Amino acid sequence: MKKRRRKKIKRLNHAMKVRTVEIVAVIAILFVVLIGRLVYFGIFKNGIYKRQVLSQQNYDNEVIPYKRGDILDRNGNTLATSQKMYNLVLEPKNILRTKKTKTDALNALTKYMDLDEDKLISFLNNNKESYYSVYRQNLSYSQVSDLKEYLEGKKGKNVVGIVFSEKYQRRYPNKSMASHVLGFVSDGNVGTGGIEQYYNSTLSGVDGRKYKYLNEELEQDSSIVEPENGKTIVSTIDSNIQKIAEKTLNKFEEKYGSKGSSILVMNPNNGEVYAMANSTSFNLEDPRSDGVLLQKYSQKKIAAMTEKQKVKAFNEIWKNPIVSNAFEPGSTYKPFTVAAGLEEGILKGNETYYCDGFQKVGPHTIHCSHRSGHGNITLSQTISLSCNDALMQIAEKEGKDIFASYQRDFNFGKLTGIDLPGEAKTSALLHDADDMTEADLATSSFGQSFNCSMIQMASAFSSLINGGNYYKPHVVKQLRNDKGEVVRTVDATLVKQTVSKGTSDKIKSYMKETVESGTGTKAQLDDYTVGGKTGTAQKIPRSAGTYIVSFCGFAPVEKSQVVVYVVIDEIQKSSQTNTGLAVEMAQKVLKESLKELKVPKSSKK
Repeated sequence: MKKRRRKKIKRLNHAMKVRTVEIVAVIAILFVVLIGRLVYFGIFKNGIYKRQVLSQQNYDNEVIPYKRGDILDRNGNTLATSQKMYNLVLEPKNILRTKKTKTDALNALTKYMDLDEDKLISFLNNNKESYYSVYRQNLSYSQVSDLKEYLEGKKGKNVVGIVFSEKYQRRYPNKSMASHVLGFVSDGNVGTGGIEQYYNSTLSGVDGRKYKYLNEELEQDSSIVEPENGKTIVSTIDSNIQKIAEKTLNKFEEKYGSKGSSILVMNPNNGEVYAMANSTSFNLEDPRSDGVLLQKYSQKKIAAMTEKQKVKAFNEIWKNPIVSNAFEPGSTYKPFTVAAGLEEGILKGNETYYCDGFQKVGPHTIHCSHRSGHGNITLSQTISLSCNDALMQIAEKEGKDIFASYQRDFNFGKLTGIDLPGEAKTSALLHDADDMTEADLATSSFGQSFNCSMIQMASAFSSLINGGNYYKPHVVKQLRNDKGEVVRTVDATLVKQTVSKGTSDKIKSYMKETVESGTGTKAQLDDYTVGGKTGTAQKIPRSAGTYIVSFCGFAPVEKSQVVVYVVIDEIQKSSQTNTGLAVEMAQKVLKESLKELKVPKSSKK
């Protein structure tokens, strides 16, 4: 029997041992490196990768609108405010995501807002790819409160696709009252006319934002930048006096009509405006309606207007005539001519004049308002009887240099600086001494051949009766933040001294005589002394025979608290030179304003 031969086992030689060790070492090193990288990315790079993930998310944000500041009258009554409104926004793509999301959303909308389900379904299907579709606009809080409370509550938190966007809508509680003083808001928050425009940056604020994002734990989070609301403006306007002025104008227009009429009421002692009323007022909440244009144009003319012509017509109605229109003041200027003579010592107060009904000035014959002549009259009667002839004699004695100098001193031809837009520039319409002819001097003495605005006349007139202090007119007296705290007070601004108190007292006595026995007797009041001056100005071209009549009155004479200036352009159903109609309106407004302001009654007549 043969013996099996045993196979000889090969043993690892040195070279093989070395190679095996090297392979194991490499594998070990690779394993260590892999573990290190995992630790590195898991710990040290964790924040970086989170940020990369976050950077790929859609960051939602929504505007939180600011509230435009309110406008109040001097007594705290609201003239303009901003009401929060809501838009119902649906997200059809989210609502239609599942049957449950659709059912939940429809149940909430129909139950809490009483919306028609069929119409909702149709809307969602027509906008099924949209993440943002406005379904209802300009909803009040009462209309959305039930649904908002439900969505914010525990039961409604899982409802998706229903949101509310917020905005503010400008409201004017009194609609058309003080429309030219207030102005209105266009294009969201841009003031147009009046206080809204002049103080637009003060009334405006800064929108806030709400940001939605994923935080570092990849959970949805949000942050809010709160809006900065606009400041509230306290105006100098007295709502009750404004209503009195507007009511008086409306009654006049209904009975007589005119091309345009205005009433300005001021405090002569600090430049505050109590009221500005114009016959062409308009609804501040609907300033672009055809109803506004119907005040000036027929329906046929409006229909034929181009868009450009309509814009021009609207702008003309929105313009504040008291500030923006210039006209020849007529005889209301006569007290200024006499005041210049008294202040310069050219007049003493005891002068007399003879009026034969006209004056020859070079080649011109310039007539008195009383064509047959006033005869012999005193200095005070030159004002109370409104004598052109005597005024031309006074101006000739003063000379061009003095006359022109005092016109500038009383601020005629200059801007008053009132805090309203569109003030009329009248500098080009006022003669300098160098270019003033003898005829210019003569006609300027009684308020013709130069122009002024109502705010210029009333501001200058106030200085005549308050002792000679010219105050800058203004319609705003205070600014407050949204917490009601006063941040600025607009004090009276004394611009200059126009005449002495002695001259002021004499002029007041002459204008008191005007009301007691002259051309302004219809301005008399039972309980107060009243002064004033009537005015009649023939418009250019003189041949047209059209007139502007006016009256500037004040009370009480001893210590005047109210100035009322009435201007009527081309009376329609009476004589265009009937200044008595202006006087009657001023008397009514003076009487009610003094009562409203609780001014003590005059101690003597």
